Amino acid sequence: MAEEGKAKSGFAAIIGRPNVGKSTLLNQLVGQKVAIISDKPQTTRNQIRGILTTERGQVVFIDTPGIHKPRNRLGEYMVETARRALEEVDVILYVVDAAAEPGKGEQVILQYLQEVSTPVVLVVNKIDLVKRGEWHEVAEFFKAQRDFAEVVPVSAVRGDNLEQLKEAIFSRLPEGPWFYAPDMVTDQPERLVIAELIREKVLLLTREEIPYSVAVDIEEIAPRSPELLYVRAVIYTERDSQKGILIGRDGRMLKEVGKLAREELENLLGTRLYLDLWVKVKKDWRDNESYLRSLGYTYR
Repeated sequence: MAEEGKAKSGFAAIIGRPNVGKSTLLNQLVGQKVAIISDKPQTTRNQIRGILTTERGQVVFIDTPGIHKPRNRLGEYMVETARRALEEVDVILYVVDAAAEPGKGEQVILQYLQEVSTPVVLVVNKIDLVKRGEWHEVAEFFKAQRDFAEVVPVSAVRGDNLEQLKEAIFSRLPEGPWFYAPDMVTDQPERLVIAELIREKVLLLTREEIPYSVAVDIEEIAPRSPELLYVRAVIYTERDSQKGILIGRDGRMLKEVGKLAREELENLLGTRLYLDLWVKVKKDWRDNESYLRSLGYTYR
């Protein structure tokens, strides 16, 4: 490992439209799951920081919410969070989908990028979903819109070309001391990690409007013995009908959410877990500014 203080270090923002694979890419780059993933758009709501430390130095990745047209205060917060990330990094990774036609949302992102002088690397993701070489057509469309520091085709799912992408990032970072200890992979508080993993299981098991109307609040974390951690979490939703779906017949849905979350959290935390899950209704919470703040949706 390079001597601390002589290696390169800096920040890299990961931006893009919803569902282009930003969180999957972050997890692959870091080598460990630090961001929840789902096939549903707008999974990421906060800035999620993942930390990669190698012989070349340390890069702190900031996974941002997908940029979209907001329909409520939560959406406005998510878009503003992504926009602000552009102002505080050394490199921007603009992730696009090789298997999708560029949409109107790309023009919004490209407009944001016109306002920054930070080097932007175009990351063409999901090359595993198109025929060999077809990703070039997508890349050419974006290259016609602006100049990029580099273009890197990747498959975040398979891990294709990630070393090339890491080289593109490190080559543009300044020299400087590390921001975090070399064994850290994220700076997220334990409460946020637990809440996000529970929300991920809700995303996995539910459909339609349910995933977007759900928030998770960790009310208590307390050791019950040297081998057992007690966690009480409340899953908030906006309507009574959604609460019924989340609980399920005879509580089956809630039990399945709890089972999947507990299994993953026990592996992550290295201890047995008693996960006490509740479902409550908080009408129109996504438009309630004070409640959004209480859930941690505040700008860093």
